[in-house]
Amino acid sequence: MKNIRNFCIIAHIDHGKSTLADRLLEFTKTVEGKDLQAQVLDSMDLERERGITIKSHAIEMEYVYEGEKYTLNLIDTPGHVDFSYEVSRSIAACEGALLVVDAAQGIQAQTISNVYMAIEHDLEIIPILNKIDLESAMPDEVEDQIVQLLGTPRDQIIRTSGKTGIGIEEILRAIIERVPAPQGDPDAPLQALIFDSVFNSFRGIIAYYKIVNGTLRKGDLVKFINTGKEYEADEVGILRLNMVPRSEVHCGDVGYIISGIKTSKEVKVGDTITHVKRPAAKSIEGFEEVKPMVFAGVYPIVSEDFENLRASLEKLQLNDASLTFQPESSVALGFGFRCGFLGLLHMEIIQERLEREFNMDVITTVPNVSYRIYDKKGNMKEVHNPSGLPDPTLIDRIEEPFIRASVITNTSYIGPIMTLCLGKRGVLIKQEYISGDRVEIIYDLPLGEIVIDFYDKLKSISKGYASFDYHMHDYRPSKLVKLDILLNGEPVDALSTLTHFDNAQSFGRRMCEKLKELIPRQQFDIAIQAAIGAKIIARETVKAVRKDVTAKCYGGDISRKRKLLEKQKEGKKRMKQVGNVEVPQKAFLAVLKLD
Repeated sequence: MKNIRNFCIIAHIDHGKSTLADRLLEFTKTVEGKDLQAQVLDSMDLERERGITIKSHAIEMEYVYEGEKYTLNLIDTPGHVDFSYEVSRSIAACEGALLVVDAAQGIQAQTISNVYMAIEHDLEIIPILNKIDLESAMPDEVEDQIVQLLGTPRDQIIRTSGKTGIGIEEILRAIIERVPAPQGDPDAPLQALIFDSVFNSFRGIIAYYKIVNGTLRKGDLVKFINTGKEYEADEVGILRLNMVPRSEVHCGDVGYIISGIKTSKEVKVGDTITHVKRPAAKSIEGFEEVKPMVFAGVYPIVSEDFENLRASLEKLQLNDASLTFQPESSVALGFGFRCGFLGLLHMEIIQERLEREFNMDVITTVPNVSYRIYDKKGNMKEVHNPSGLPDPTLIDRIEEPFIRASVITNTSYIGPIMTLCLGKRGVLIKQEYISGDRVEIIYDLPLGEIVIDFYDKLKSISKGYASFDYHMHDYRPSKLVKLDILLNGEPVDALSTLTHFDNAQSFGRRMCEKLKELIPRQQFDIAIQAAIGAKIIARETVKAVRKDVTAKCYGGDISRKRKLLEKQKEGKKRMKQVGNVEVPQKAFLAVLKLD
């Protein structure tokens, strides 16, 4: 065990984690020849296309240092704030972390939040200054920032370049010398922490774990503590670029287990594996449940696909434990699921993965957050969907979730960023200078305002320099109203939203204008209205497509023309009673991009 090192790589988006992982794998000759490609560990097409890491990836390397052979388990993690749950799971399975900071950009918001997460888990942090080969690199200034944040001596900061391979040997040396070996008792009852799982259509569900105590052998009878289910370990092994079977996996190792599990509910990330004959007294602690931030309805376009959608979501949930879902139904869209996501990017990725991996075409409703509704008797109810709102006469108050957001930016962008936050009903908590011309602004903001387009706007205002990180803070009473969209007097529940009273009027008007552009013209007039309760606050009309019935009248009395027009009017009236208005998928998505 003294020769095992478990470590992960944490950093802000685009600071070069995956490239650095490539160099480490190349240097230790774990990946060679034709397998060597950029971002080896990003196995999904989506990750390669967008250049972001979505899933954490574990891989084992071997390295000989001073005549001894060491086993290094590396976990590459995502950098986007929406996937911070993946990072927390990786950190739980490690003893050390490489903190990668881009020498051209310096410390960003996500860097700081990941550092705090690592410190809470008592990880040994090795600061690495990456991309020092760039012309725009400022190694000395960024080193100052790292010293200020972590308090590490300057000589312990390693200068590297993931692209050219400078300093890779130094990193491996630092991992072996500075990261502690895993603590554990090989003879104690088995305790293994599941930190990830994947679905394989031939082998069933494969769970990845880190053994904290004990040893796991092939053919052992094992039990998952939280679910209480028992299995036989058909195959155990370690994770290289592909899975490598072994007869036993030792204490401190990271490995996989295949035991023919078929249903996804039986594997929970954060569960503990133990032996049936000699069980551990308790499960491993310190693992947090995921809290979804954004909720949206996901519906199949063809209602017969409902069961297929359920199966697809269950398989996706194995691969992405931060996705939660429960069935719901809507008048306009039929049966579907209300899904919880960690953010808008997460929602977009899930939608795309459903399409690519499972061929599921889905409609997604307007995303919203969860609100707490208190009635006159003082009972509290959580509502994730505007259609679940009780009658307004029964509501005493509505509380909405607030987040504590940290924005790190260059001093020249403070003004526009503050204007943006105030426009989103933000409350300034504090503002402090980190170093030179970099400032951290901390705001309390309503989560509902951030959900849709805050991050995009922040990036465009600050020319991409501002970085943003947030965590849930508390719930506060707010003056919220339910805004309904009516088509010919019929409410479309998939388009209704909960919004703040001050924004309702302008939001309703913009929504009606947008729908007018998107709804195709019919044989009759379509009235599009936005309403709060019984009060209509905005209206647009999609004019009917009509035939020129008076064309065949030439001259003659006006009453002949009027007779034909009246006849047409009657027909249109009848048509309006039987015709229904189809809302195209584009309309649901356009609501998100109203600005």
